[in-house]
Amino acid sequence: MFNEESRRYFEPSLFAEVDFRTFQKQIFNKYKGKKSIEYNEVLSFVLQETDYLAKDLNKVLKNIGVTKINNLKQRYNPFLNFPNHNSNSLLLRESPTCNYGTTLLEMPITAKKPKINYKEFNLIDGKRRLLVSQINDGSIIKRFDKTPLPKRLTDVVCPHFLELKWAYGCPYDCAWCYLKGTFRFHNGKILPGFKIKDYDKVRLHVEEFLDKVDEPEILNAGEIADSLMYENSASPFSKFIIPMFEKQKEHKVLFVTKSDRVKNLLEINPHRQVIVSFSLNAIPVAGKWEKGAPSVTRRIAAAEKLIKAGYKVRIRIDPMVPILDWRKYYIDLIDNIFAKFVPERITLGSLRGLQSTINGTRGKGKDDSWIKYLTESSNWGKKIDSNLRYRMYLVIIEYLKKRYNFIELALCKETKAIWQKLGMDYKKIRCNCVW
Repeated sequence: MFNEESRRYFEPSLFAEVDFRTFQKQIFNKYKGKKSIEYNEVLSFVLQETDYLAKDLNKVLKNIGVTKINNLKQRYNPFLNFPNHNSNSLLLRESPTCNYGTTLLEMPITAKKPKINYKEFNLIDGKRRLLVSQINDGSIIKRFDKTPLPKRLTDVVCPHFLELKWAYGCPYDCAWCYLKGTFRFHNGKILPGFKIKDYDKVRLHVEEFLDKVDEPEILNAGEIADSLMYENSASPFSKFIIPMFEKQKEHKVLFVTKSDRVKNLLEINPHRQVIVSFSLNAIPVAGKWEKGAPSVTRRIAAAEKLIKAGYKVRIRIDPMVPILDWRKYYIDLIDNIFAKFVPERITLGSLRGLQSTINGTRGKGKDDSWIKYLTESSNWGKKIDSNLRYRMYLVIIEYLKKRYNFIELALCKETKAIWQKLGMDYKKIRCNCVW
């Protein structure tokens, strides 16, 4: 019916990442007051002219009070009657300028406390527990559960965690970034670039979570954005979010970054409820495929400053790439890290690419030379040859144990087969995003 748009309609969204206010206003202003508009006409506009899907349109129609009338000729193509005025002014209100000085009591009186949704989850250790699934529609806080529990040897291991979706995008434009696939249908410029969500809404959701949820959780603020990308602004995210977490002792916020912008973090005290994770790579790898990010040396220096200031710092060496002389370069990276500090934890990962990421990169004028390393399939996209991945992990793990007596290690998005081959128990995983 719509060619590319039809594929988008039926394609499941990997990250339910929708900023509804702008979208709702666009739909309402275009169709307000119109009667007997066919649903498919509106859907065609949404799929062809925006970056949203049918499920998003359906939510908007409900939110702004559109009435549906049965179409006797086409059962699944009802007529839509749009109102002249929208009663839900909060949903269409323009996002205010970010202002982390605003208190919850200063929020608009129309802002209702968000609903905390719970769900029973089967966990990677075989247990089953009732946990928070999302707050309200999941646009700010939502459990990442897109990776099924591993059954086959080729299934990846990834424990489910809570995302804190305060923004999306990234300024660093790394060649293999999975956000290129996530935002490949976005008409506006997202990568390299980013969009910050309404701080008032973020505050409302986070404070309700921190106040009402007893089960300790880590909220990952870097799954779909670099956590420190907004630090040079007048309203840095760190100074907005950390004080909220410091008012309680159960939950922590996780910053995941390739940035070296730590000046604001060094000014914040206390910071007991904060974990900062730096993504690092071998210097030649970063120089070729992470050109927009601060150098590895600068990232290590930033991490050292935070360690000295008392922050808990984790390291992600991900994605490892088997370039020529990879052993030397990755061992050099380990030595450079431990010459400056000892991280709380190191998580290793190898190059991988979801098909959406590959499609969002290939033939787009970007360096896609990394794709040639991906020769195997898993339930989380293409991967490097399994025997080579095993050797890469083994070299680093053994070196860390023998040279630095360091064993706080885990793997990221790695298959059940590799965990078993390395003699590691994936059911006891303690990787970057969890306790």
